[in-house]
Amino acid sequence: MSQAALHPMLNTAIKAARTAGSIINRAALDLEVLKVGSKGPNDFVSEVDQAAEQAIIGTLLEAYPGHGILAEESGRTHGAKHSDYVWIIDPLDGTTNFIHGFPVYAVSIALAYRGQVQQAVVYDPTRNDLFYASKGRGAFLNDRRLRVSKRTRLSDALVGTGFPFRKGDNFKRYVKMFEELMASCAGLRRPGAAALDLCYVAAGYYDGFFETGLNPWDAAAGSLMITEAGGLVGNFTGDSDFLYQREIVAGNPKVYGQMVQILAPYTRVIKEDAPAEGPLSAAAVGLAGVAAQADATQAFVAAAEGAPAAAAAAAAKKAAVRIRKTAAPAAPADADDAPM
Repeated sequence: MSQAALHPMLNTAIKAARTAGSIINRAALDLEVLKVGSKGPNDFVSEVDQAAEQAIIGTLLEAYPGHGILAEESGRTHGAKHSDYVWIIDPLDGTTNFIHGFPVYAVSIALAYRGQVQQAVVYDPTRNDLFYASKGRGAFLNDRRLRVSKRTRLSDALVGTGFPFRKGDNFKRYVKMFEELMASCAGLRRPGAAALDLCYVAAGYYDGFFETGLNPWDAAAGSLMITEAGGLVGNFTGDSDFLYQREIVAGNPKVYGQMVQILAPYTRVIKEDAPAEGPLSAAAVGLAGVAAQADATQAFVAAAEGAPAAAAAAAAKKAAVRIRKTAAPAAPADADDAPM
């Protein structure tokens, strides 16, 4: 698709992403002088993150001053707080890679209208690769239309993931998931930039992807790339409320269905003290996901807007719903029969 034919809001997002990419590329030439801070153990922020975010916000609000902003470094302190249009921004996804000179990082910008992502841009400044999508109009890498892969068996699939790294993350839970997926697929990869990982699913480089602990700005843009490329994305139970549930699974339709079967018992909508072994019925976990979605969203937004930590924690605690295992349906005889 030529850039002249793009939606005006998508063109504005592309302009913002390229501006941020220029800032990142200039800083990458001299990492030794870069000032780096920490938001927590293994969770870094650099002056480049902040400069890139300011440039993005300035570009977006100059064009659309009545829109809202949800950004990684500044939360909702910019833009209109109650607009139906909200830009979801990660100015530098893969900061740890960037500050070590490992060239896997990207700018991620999405526009949501009433909670549904409509426009998306992910820009890889090291390769000058521009991924973009508009709802209903397809996903593209530069000028090439993207389609997810055609592999049908998880055993043949290359799957991307991201490791937990923050204090408080449930490493034991992740290791169990990792062990199951590793034994079921052709290979696992962890480059360290979720926005690019999701675009790689859309491009067919990966057949599937899963991760826990992601924020909306990590996944919003990439999720639209996948659905516009013919893939599926959801939480571990296959429901569509992944954006605020801090868990995501994505893939082409066949591989996605097989991954959901493996990951459903590990969904965060089940309390940590609930049994994690054995299959759960899709209906049971689905109901739990619906019940938890509103509270999880409120908790995240409260934290993003700077609400007291205790209040945000209380809202998040309400989002955990304990459910009981029920008898699972018989597994399909062949991987090709997995649900789409």
